[in-house]
Amino acid sequence: MNRIVLVTGAGSGVGRAAAQALLGDGDTVYLAGRRLAALEETAAEAPGGEAIPVAADVTDPASVEALFAQIATRSGRLDVLFNNAGLATPSVNFGEVTWDQWREMMSVNLDGMFLCASAAFRMMRDQTPQGGRIINNGSISAHAPRPGSAPYTASKHAVTGLTKSIALDGRQFNIACGQIDIGNAATAMTMRMTAGVPQADGRMAVEPRMDVTDIGRSVLFMAGMPPDANVQFMTVMATHMPFIGRG
Repeated sequence: MNRIVLVTGAGSGVGRAAAQALLGDGDTVYLAGRRLAALEETAAEAPGGEAIPVAADVTDPASVEALFAQIATRSGRLDVLFNNAGLATPSVNFGEVTWDQWREMMSVNLDGMFLCASAAFRMMRDQTPQGGRIINNGSISAHAPRPGSAPYTASKHAVTGLTKSIALDGRQFNIACGQIDIGNAATAMTMRMTAGVPQADGRMAVEPRMDVTDIGRSVLFMAGMPPDANVQFMTVMATHMPFIGRG
């Protein structure tokens, strides 16, 4: 393949795994994130394709605009956006959640998701040939919350609504939009699970994690669907993690 792809949050974790899977398939992948050094590390590990690191802040409209302008100038189109950049916070009971914590979460997980999806949608709508694919990173928490996760859970439920709306509005422009909901990929973000995290019954328990490269392969599968097919929602999770029957 030689798709033109943008991966946000590509400097680590799920973003890095997805970018490397896409690069291994021969794609041109723009690696976006705040830390250029981390993006360059991702590019240095690329198994193929063409990796293009671009420092960008998804919460800043001007930064997102500059990112997409660079893609348009250099590649002339965008085939796939993996809208991945996101934030997680430690468990905080709802009664202790501050306004600043709420706004920080929404700024990255929802506002940033909107800004990148909006720019990608308009680019895909206006390019020739028309169309493309947007893959939003949801979460298991888009379906079932963890204790003490109100801001994160609310942001991820909102992403699901955004995904559905983009999919619906994108039909007339050949733009597909789907969502991948991930449970316990082994990244720095989930390291705390190895020491135990709060459960619905009040216990602390260690939770199983899965290899993050399996998420990369899943994103690659979604990205590789033909234009007339779409993975609307995919859940990929550690087999033994508490989700089904979580509470």
